[in-house]
Amino acid sequence: MAGAAVTLIRPMVAGDIAAALEIERETYPQPWTEGVFSDELGRDDRIYLAAEEGGRLVGYAGLMVIGDEAHVTTLTVAPWARGARIGTRLMLALARRAREAGARALTLEVRVSNVAAQALYRRFGMAPVGVRKRYYRDEDALIMWAHDIDGDDYARRLAEIEESL
Repeated sequence: MAGAAVTLIRPMVAGDIAAALEIERETYPQPWTEGVFSDELGRDDRIYLAAEEGGRLVGYAGLMVIGDEAHVTTLTVAPWARGARIGTRLMLALARRAREAGARALTLEVRVSNVAAQALYRRFGMAPVGVRKRYYRDEDALIMWAHDIDGDDYARRLAEIEESL
């Protein structure tokens, strides 16, 4: 289904929370709650995007912007929709939003076991810089950063990624 449909990336809204909670429960050992989503969507320093196919939520991503740094708070694709480059589309949209917000750097934490996500983030110029022990309670997190995302080289990187989609 995911590969054949057109993926719409749009702002995430409160009406997406129920579907996001289902994806969370299917994906994470410690899923976000309805309260966390509501709080995050209500904050001015957050940007949340939804990936939709055929009217169905297939993924979502969040970004916190503080000064000239942007932090990816979540990027999740439904297990049944993986492999269709939805994560790439969401990350591309987040990186562009970070640049528009004036960020010069982009950071996130990712499970040390999630090599697929790490490969995606490396494509966006992110490099590991450290480990947060037991960040996910049951597992360490790799801290990744991309710097100079406000420059022309990074804009070209994003354009190349978009062309590949």
